[in-house]
Amino acid sequence: MAINFPTSLDVFTDPSASDQLNLPSHSGQHTDLNNAVEALEAKVGADSSAVTTSHDYKIAQLEARTSGKILQVVSATKTNVFSTSSLTLVDITGLSVSITPTDATSTILVHYVANASNNGVNDGGAVQLVRDSTAIFQSTAGSTNFSSAFAKQVDTALIWAFSGMHLDSPATTSATTYKLQARRLGGNNFLLNRPGASTIYGVASSITVMEIAA
Repeated sequence: MAINFPTSLDVFTDPSASDQLNLPSHSGQHTDLNNAVEALEAKVGADSSAVTTSHDYKIAQLEARTSGKILQVVSATKTNVFSTSSLTLVDITGLSVSITPTDATSTILVHYVANASNNGVNDGGAVQLVRDSTAIFQSTAGSTNFSSAFAKQVDTALIWAFSGMHLDSPATTSATTYKLQARRLGGNNFLLNRPGASTIYGVASSITVMEIAA
């Protein structure tokens, strides 16, 4: 009989004690068995199989794919207080990370959490996500579009939870720095990691970057 595998399953008739040696053909039985084994081997494959229809080859191709995989992660956490009286954006000490992409086609997923406040009611603050010296994740909706997030203080016991996520395409394999900058809005200082009215309670802030394979 012809071997149908691997396109469909074969059905073999088991020999019985009354079968004659040549019915079915003895050589035909061996041929069927050899063909079935060879077809099974071809379908399953072996290490580094070049047979493109084999399971082994397809699994190896899947394992070799990196698209969408996270290639590396870099993170920084700041637990102490940062304060600035600047009305222009300045770097937040400790909320900066450097990553060197392994491929220029990779994208960088950036996530940040900046817990901040202002010690003056009706004053406020803003943060900006920056790649090296270029502001990213920036609005175009208002007349002053400098910040990734901003807030106005309505109670000096409150903390603003600035949080954002941005997928960036730096198109480089050179070391690249992602950081947060901040400024005050109004007459009092921008404060990171504690409320303006209290030195008792504190929180933490962080920035994390992940290289995603193209």
